[in-house]
Amino acid sequence: MKKIPLTILILLFLAFAKGDAKLNSTSVIVTPESSLLVRGSTNISSFTCKFDVGRLKNPIQVFYKNVGTRMVFDRTVLILDNHCFDCGGKGLNKDLQEILKTGEHPEIKLFLNEINDLDGQSDDMLCKLDIEIAGVTKNHEVPVKIRKNGELLITGDLTVSMSDYNLIAPKKLFGLIYVNDTIKIYFQLVVQENL
Repeated sequence: MKKIPLTILILLFLAFAKGDAKLNSTSVIVTPESSLLVRGSTNISSFTCKFDVGRLKNPIQVFYKNVGTRMVFDRTVLILDNHCFDCGGKGLNKDLQEILKTGEHPEIKLFLNEINDLDGQSDDMLCKLDIEIAGVTKNHEVPVKIRKNGELLITGDLTVSMSDYNLIAPKKLFGLIYVNDTIKIYFQLVVQENL
């Protein structure tokens, strides 16, 4: 029996693969009605840092293809300027910039990889993304709710350990006050297609 060359096997596989292999593109705008909050705590209190969504670089290019019940993305990234976070005071803002190593890494990048329809019946989806903070990139799976009503409303939350990103929080009063390692990110993004 003759061996089939590898390139022919690959071409046959691609020809019969399920899903739309075509890469589509569009651009979207994250509207000012959106919100993104980072919540954390110290050993004596809690804090909230709010991102100014009005300063996002809109529109955002989106490259995607449909593969079964998944939407797979390519080169689709949401960039958050570290200076757009407000923690409610100069001292807290300065501490956050120090934690995020803003001097070397001025942005947080969220690379959208794919969205899976969990059951086909509800608004529940699973979003897979890579988050880059201070030069370190980690994979995350985030359950989200997506509602369509002329625009997309994407809501969810994510728990992150600062130590996973090699982030070290400053200690105050000779180490008596310290920031706990776990922070939580809450987001409610209102997204419109840029026509």
